[in-house]
Amino acid sequence: MIAEKMKNMVANSSAIRAMFEEGNRLAGIYGAENVYDFSLGNPNVAAPEAVKKAIIELLDEDDPVVLHGYTNSNAGYADVRETVAESLNERFGTGFEGKNIVMTVGAAGGLNVILKTLLNPGDEVIVFAPYFGEYRSYTNNYDGVIVEISPNTTDFQPKLDEFELKITPKTKAVIVNTPNNPTGVVYSEETIKKMAAIMEAKQKEYGTDIYLIADEPYRELVYDGAEVPYLTKYYDNTIVGYSYSKSLSLPGERIGYLVIPDEVEDSETILSAAGVATRILGFVNAPTLQQKVVAKCINEKTDLSYYDRNRETLYNGLKECGFECIKPQGAFYLFVKSPVADEKEFCAAAKKYNILIVPGSSFACPGYVRIAYCVSYDTIVNALPKFKELAKEYFLRDES
Repeated sequence: MIAEKMKNMVANSSAIRAMFEEGNRLAGIYGAENVYDFSLGNPNVAAPEAVKKAIIELLDEDDPVVLHGYTNSNAGYADVRETVAESLNERFGTGFEGKNIVMTVGAAGGLNVILKTLLNPGDEVIVFAPYFGEYRSYTNNYDGVIVEISPNTTDFQPKLDEFELKITPKTKAVIVNTPNNPTGVVYSEETIKKMAAIMEAKQKEYGTDIYLIADEPYRELVYDGAEVPYLTKYYDNTIVGYSYSKSLSLPGERIGYLVIPDEVEDSETILSAAGVATRILGFVNAPTLQQKVVAKCINEKTDLSYYDRNRETLYNGLKECGFECIKPQGAFYLFVKSPVADEKEFCAAAKKYNILIVPGSSFACPGYVRIAYCVSYDTIVNALPKFKELAKEYFLRDES
């Protein structure tokens, strides 16, 4: 018999993964070219050529015993951590050292490491809806309690008045994801400054430490010149989680890092504990080959123009069909208002046209659906006539 906690997790297993698996099933019936699967945020732009070159060089030139062995520290190779710190300092004017970096098994691994490090049972973790649903699972792993801030569906910036009211003496962490999954919204500098001021005041009021965890797998995926504030510059108790899954199109390689600045309260103890958490959670260390690869490719980025073309085509096409959504500033998702209150009904209707989309309730925002446009351009072009047919079930557009 499985654990009681796992029973709930299995029962509420990810709708995103379930939809992705359904896409594979439908592709077997109708052919992949006739299934329009927008369910999973799986990058489909190839990794930069420099990644392939780096892997070949490392395999040809490095000692395989060292390259495939354990690292001397659970936090990763010292030279890789130094390279990451120097890159961040150049880009954002920060003052990090290698010791402030913990290499992780992707951003998900990093979030689990830092939540394991920080949370006592019953500690509260605040999230802003809509949010990546796995935050619930990660928090539950360590017997924390998720506290949701309801969505601001006008522009999807966080509701800071509600945020201020829901911070309590039990609040240990606040997770911020910008550019945001599922909306593609970038939180403005004004929003971040106000959020930081609220958290500073609450720390003083309660005499506690409240950690801001910046989950940043989409940092490099921004459009139209949007600026993504680097949050350590606004609030001292900020910890950053980063992944190369999207920035270098390496989602299956599971490589990322945590930044734990000196300004974080009790930073040395937290850094030490994060290393221990990496070990006892079973990660031991981030993949060694990939640590070396990202160090060699520290200034490389994926081809953003591919996603931008998809974004423009899909956004404009859906608007022409009559659907409502805000234009994303980052990531590779559109968050579309369902034409009916029950967005799961809308997802079921879309499936009749072999269109697979994810209900907003998976992100604590019912009444909306997420459409991931990290697909081939042909998929988008071929899906738009199907979206038009779907739209006709709900509203008529003037064809003149």
